[in-house]
Amino acid sequence: MAEQRPGGAGMRVLLTGHQGYLGTVMAPILTAAGHDVTGLDSGLFADCVLGGLDVADVPGLAKDLRDVTVADLAGFDAVVHMAALSNDPLGSLAPQITYDINHHASTRLARLAKEAGVRRFVYASTCSVYGAQPGDDLVDEDAPLKPVTPYAVSKVRVEDDLVALADTDFVPVAMRNATAFGFSPRLRADIVLNNLVGRAILTGKVTVLSDGTPWRPLAHAEDIARAVVAALAAPADVVRARAFNVGSERNNRTVAEIAQAVVDAVPGSVLEITGETGNDPRSYRVDFTRARTELGFEATWSIPDGAAQLAEEFRNRGLTQHDFDQRFTRLAVLQARQAAGELDERMRVVGR
Repeated sequence: MAEQRPGGAGMRVLLTGHQGYLGTVMAPILTAAGHDVTGLDSGLFADCVLGGLDVADVPGLAKDLRDVTVADLAGFDAVVHMAALSNDPLGSLAPQITYDINHHASTRLARLAKEAGVRRFVYASTCSVYGAQPGDDLVDEDAPLKPVTPYAVSKVRVEDDLVALADTDFVPVAMRNATAFGFSPRLRADIVLNNLVGRAILTGKVTVLSDGTPWRPLAHAEDIARAVVAALAAPADVVRARAFNVGSERNNRTVAEIAQAVVDAVPGSVLEITGETGNDPRSYRVDFTRARTELGFEATWSIPDGAAQLAEEFRNRGLTQHDFDQRFTRLAVLQARQAAGELDERMRVVGR
């Protein structure tokens, strides 16, 4: 299978997790960039839709990541791997399942992709791999990795495995995404900006349980998708076995600053910093120079713009407290589906 020319479109792309929070945003952006997109998703969150699903129709395989075969991957030019149990509380509650899916199944997917002749493998990693960093310096891709949760540990392990798999014909790249924010029809309410805006709309309060001092880097879901487009278009030698931070320095903000942006976006809401959970050990500011200079990628969404977008969408689509707490919080959805007998203890869909 011929390598796609840098900057060219027309790749046949398999997008894992296409029915998730980021995948729902990414699929139409990849399609608009000229790629032929097929999804792969187990459907855990397919019904978690707010106010109608207004995204492009993407053909997909209904399949657990752990069951993918070489035949499923045959004929694709690239795999964009977004599927994961993307929730730190769930990772801490069930670390072995997190490792089984996020680490072992992800590495297996890459091995099978290489065997099937897939040339490019774009992996959704996370800036959480930096964990707790000392001092005030911005961390770049060469900084020591200090993951503090099973979720982040799994990402580090996959990155290492991808480096070992890379060769002339197989080009993996790790996109270390900042914490996502912004509207998606398949909403997540358990990430910081989305959560704070939802609570402001529903309760009039913006409550921060930590002391508000930890630093967080944030990136809009659309910017994360655009970075993937850039990684697909880049020359192989630029991205092979490398990592790129995805975000913008202007979106390195303390939790208290993020909360203030929410207050500004939701008139009448009030800020409460309780400090009851103390100082979160995860605190880091990130340097995004490499993606700008080597991929030509520049994030465009600011935190205030994202907060305003979320507030408008939540109002227009009729967000309710039940939806916010149950349908759009990943851990609550999985627990409810297990209680209903729809998922087994390994997070597999029953009867499939």
